[in-house]
Amino acid sequence: MDNIANMMDKIDRSILNIIQSKFPLESHPYFIIGKQIGITEEEAFERIKRLRKIGIIRRIGANFDSAKLGFKSTLCAAKVSPDKLDNFIATVNECPGVTHNYLRSHEYNVWFTLIDSSWEELCTIIDNISIKTGVKILNLPKTQLYKIKVNFKMEE
Repeated sequence: MDNIANMMDKIDRSILNIIQSKFPLESHPYFIIGKQIGITEEEAFERIKRLRKIGIIRRIGANFDSAKLGFKSTLCAAKVSPDKLDNFIATVNECPGVTHNYLRSHEYNVWFTLIDSSWEELCTIIDNISIKTGVKILNLPKTQLYKIKVNFKMEE
């Protein structure tokens, strides 16, 4: 990772500071980004493209408050044996409502979050995954929202 981090200059770091939580919602966002740090729209776009290619930027996208949009969500955990792991993960990842899917070093070794328009549909999806994979899933509905906003200061 040090080698990748060393591939960034001050301009790259300035771009990252801007786009972490202030990506311009404009028809020409790269023009706005460039203007803020003194480069052209084209250079801003090319730098962001390069940062994605080398893995510094994983994704550029919005985060929505799903509950305010009427959706239901839940955290799921499963104890998956090594011989069922690949199939279980593939089955979970086929579901459009899965937003995260993680392996953990724990008795419950697979954790994922699921979102859908109704609680009944969420439960049906979880039941279908269990039937298809033969793995019982622990359903842990959200009772309180915890959102941690993190911005990494990229330059002094």
